[in-house]
Amino acid sequence: MGQLDGKVAFITGVARGQGRSHALALAREGADIIGLDLCGKPSTTAYAGATREDLEETARMVKEAGGQLHAEVADTRDYDQVKAVFDRGIDRFGRVDIVIPNAGICSGAKTWEISPQDWREMIDINLNGVFHTVKAAAPTLISQGDGGSIVFIGSTEALKGAENISSYAASKHGVTGLMTSLARELGQYRIRVNSVNPTCVDTHMINNDFVYGLFRPDLDKPTREDVIETFSGTHLLPVPWIEPRDVSSAILYLVTEPGRYITATSMVIDAGFIVKS
Repeated sequence: MGQLDGKVAFITGVARGQGRSHALALAREGADIIGLDLCGKPSTTAYAGATREDLEETARMVKEAGGQLHAEVADTRDYDQVKAVFDRGIDRFGRVDIVIPNAGICSGAKTWEISPQDWREMIDINLNGVFHTVKAAAPTLISQGDGGSIVFIGSTEALKGAENISSYAASKHGVTGLMTSLARELGQYRIRVNSVNPTCVDTHMINNDFVYGLFRPDLDKPTREDVIETFSGTHLLPVPWIEPRDVSSAILYLVTEPGRYITATSMVIDAGFIVKS
């Protein structure tokens, strides 16, 4: 018996990275997954986007973990696309219990050097896309009358600012505000709303030349090995970054029985980053 037998989760950005990890963690506990991913590269990112092959691999892995995945290619910036995928997932599985608006990007520059177009893409994916996800799912959660759980993917930058990524920090601060507001609105329906706020997670979002350059501006072309010591220096614990499964474990706690009375909380998973910085 899994902790989530009979439950269904709606997860965006599910093709790889954190999204895949969250889907697998929930599937291992018995959940089925409604998932979507852009399977493409936003114009502002310094790293390649997920692919359809990545999405197919997630589906295979979810099945291997004991769950089912209804997966489609869709853009969270387009509410109609998000709602259509969600509705088809509901047609297949009949319900939803957990919502994880995971899709997001990171890029940046000095604030005055960010183009209006780049700023809009960050906000459109990291904040508007999150809003579209919960807007699509919340009415069903309410109408089912069984409660539920929404977990936003924040960041340490959802709780503090940072140089050179002000658009990212602004978008994630917006996620924190949306989380606390939605928790107030949905508590009466026994729907809990929280966020997890990790330090750097070992995914494509930090493994790219842009981020390496932020951490080692003294080098022309820093590599992963070049930045490990600098990354580690930002934490109280001597680790450069955390793994996707560390975030997934926190989500699993929030959406299962042990977290049944936790709502409106910004859970930090940061190896001591915020305190040290």
